[in-house]
Amino acid sequence: MDLIRGLHNIRSRHQSCAATIGNFDGVHLGHQRVLQLVREEASRVGVRSCVISFEPLPAEFFAPEGKAPHRLTGLRDKYQQIKKQGIDQLLLLPFDQQLASTDAASFVDKVLINGLAINHLLVGDDFKFGRNRTGDFNLLQGAADQYGFTIARSPTHSEAGSRISSTRVRQMLESGDLQQSVSLLGRPYAISGRTGYGAQKGRTIGFPTANIVLGNHNPPLRGVFAVTATRENDTTPLPGIANLGVKPTVNGSRLSLEVHLLDYEANLYGEILRVDFLHKLRNEHKFASFDELKQAIANDEANARTWFADHPAVLSTNN
Repeated sequence: MDLIRGLHNIRSRHQSCAATIGNFDGVHLGHQRVLQLVREEASRVGVRSCVISFEPLPAEFFAPEGKAPHRLTGLRDKYQQIKKQGIDQLLLLPFDQQLASTDAASFVDKVLINGLAINHLLVGDDFKFGRNRTGDFNLLQGAADQYGFTIARSPTHSEAGSRISSTRVRQMLESGDLQQSVSLLGRPYAISGRTGYGAQKGRTIGFPTANIVLGNHNPPLRGVFAVTATRENDTTPLPGIANLGVKPTVNGSRLSLEVHLLDYEANLYGEILRVDFLHKLRNEHKFASFDELKQAIANDEANARTWFADHPAVLSTNN
């Protein structure tokens, strides 16, 4: 899948496409159905399929300093999940002050017509865009009539009688309900990233960790989890335990993701890992001493081993 970073990188092969627009945070089952419809329309008329999205997400851009909302997927994970759906190209627009101040008609002109020269557009009934969110389906319908592209409404997708949405997935993860989140995502919740050096305190108590660089990614779950970690270009899931939090016992303040792999000692520094969150073991807690922390981690490992023994299928390479 082509990643097009900004309008200036659009080439002639990217134009005359069937497209959809949105944040696609989480690429949940509702999103996947939308992508399927775009892919099918593109195949029917013989053009490329395209997703138009933003980095950062608009809600992150408008949030006060340090108050960014929880985000389900970082760019790496979103790219990979959209690619899995068979989409040909992802146009990533930098959401900055210039884009935020662009009115809806200008967005249509710059992005959809002069940029991508779209053939077809699929959006939801409630889709809003442009400065002050004044653009809507009716405006797009008028543009379609004027410029000769087709437009369609994406259907609502439900699970258990409620609309599948990124907000619902976020709420489930915030509450630690990993099993229910799978029913909306169609897969375990995961975070991917490159491993970097941490404080290396885990080594001093017998629990070395791989530290996943989160950057500005603010995922919606916290705590200690049974996880699998998968190396890039490998299909073998490695069992482990992960702490996603601020490490209060060592007076931490910055959000971090640390993974201790069970019975695995290779150096993973600099590698890209995908961490699948499978079962919550406990909330993060500030312990009175390092010895109490060490004992808690030993208990976490024992509980994780028991969980993996009860769920052997999660370590199959066929997942």
